[in-house]
Amino acid sequence: MTVATPATAAVILAAGKGTRMRSALPKVLHPVADRPMIHHVVAAAREIGAERLVAVLSPGLGAVAQSLPGVAVAIQDPPLGTGHAVAAALPVLEGFAGGVLILFGDTPLIEAATLLRLRAALEAPGVAVAVLGFRPAVPGAYGRLVQDGAGHLTAIVEAAEATAGQLAIPLCNAGVMAIRAEHLAALVGAIGNGNAKGEYYLTDVVAIARARGLAAAVVEGAADEVLGVNSRLELAEAEAIFQARLRRRHMAAGVTFEDPASVRLSADTVLGRDVTVAPQVVFGPGVTVADEVRIHAFSHLEGAAVAAGAIVGPYARLRPGAVVGAGAHVGNFVELKNTVLGEGAKANHLSYLGDATVGPGANIGAGTITCNYDGFTKSKTEIGAGAFIGSNSALVAPVAVGAGAIVGAGSVVVEAVAADALYLERARPVQKPGWAARFRAAMRKSK
Repeated sequence: MTVATPATAAVILAAGKGTRMRSALPKVLHPVADRPMIHHVVAAAREIGAERLVAVLSPGLGAVAQSLPGVAVAIQDPPLGTGHAVAAALPVLEGFAGGVLILFGDTPLIEAATLLRLRAALEAPGVAVAVLGFRPAVPGAYGRLVQDGAGHLTAIVEAAEATAGQLAIPLCNAGVMAIRAEHLAALVGAIGNGNAKGEYYLTDVVAIARARGLAAAVVEGAADEVLGVNSRLELAEAEAIFQARLRRRHMAAGVTFEDPASVRLSADTVLGRDVTVAPQVVFGPGVTVADEVRIHAFSHLEGAAVAAGAIVGPYARLRPGAVVGAGAHVGNFVELKNTVLGEGAKANHLSYLGDATVGPGANIGAGTITCNYDGFTKSKTEIGAGAFIGSNSALVAPVAVGAGAIVGAGSVVVEAVAADALYLERARPVQKPGWAARFRAAMRKSK
């Protein structure tokens, strides 16, 4: 939900190539909880009401730009540091009045509540810059935030240049900032590149602002929020942190996870109240589960909707387009794809239902499959309310089974079945007494 804040813009720095990821996919498009990292950052900015968003990219990152509808793009070429990156975004921000957040596309764990506090710090009298700080377990090479007795930020000192006293400061620079728009261009324009790398560092704006009589503030955030992802290992760490957050949020809202650590969620997973999730369940993107649903172990859901009181699994697979009606059962080793299973309907064992509609109260016997694909086109199967499909039946689409009809076990249904009819399709049984014994005798003799 978007909340009301003073006018806010966000500049998201994402020009890095991400070479340590060892991937053809741009770093910021690697997913956390099935959502690209940069999308998490955009979502947080939008949640606090950012009305103008700019992603700063390097040439060759067109895939990132295409993934961000509604986000303006500025190109940093060549990349000459964070200050240079913000300067590249200034034309897009022309005419904007308010507070500008400086964020990073590879820090997907930043939370909207923290951004709200950072943005609010700019409303204090005289404050032009607000910097997000954090307290890492091992400060190491992080820049230290030096404050005066009143708590105002006086400097950001890089670890390599810090005194012993400054290195003892536990509060470190997260890199995330907020700067008032009316000062942004002047502060960024005053950044120099007189350093070993010849780059323009955004951290210099604190000293520049102070020299001009402007104040700088510090807002403290949690260490896990500012985890930057530069490698597959850090991506896994971010995923673990985000999954733990998601599980806590769902449990606080009334969901029971019988073994929380074994359940994997997506950023957009919706779970109702009194939902019970057994161990080893995976929720892919686009899943909505209503109240009082039970999902048994080792089930996999993606792009699916499950209505109240339904039972799913164990070992069920709901693929995109699956809709499970209220009180319906999807049992072990049952797969649904683009299929509506009506209210109270049951498919309890070993079945595949694809491109199908199953009416309320229908029963699908073990081993039933809908033959929906002929190698070129996909066709629909319609099963009426209260129909009974016998075990090991194959329904060759397009085909319809009427309400209340019964399909005998082992049938191959190739024509419409009328309502309340019995459909049987089996070869005539043949039994030859003594044949098996004679066969075995002949085989032994041949040896």
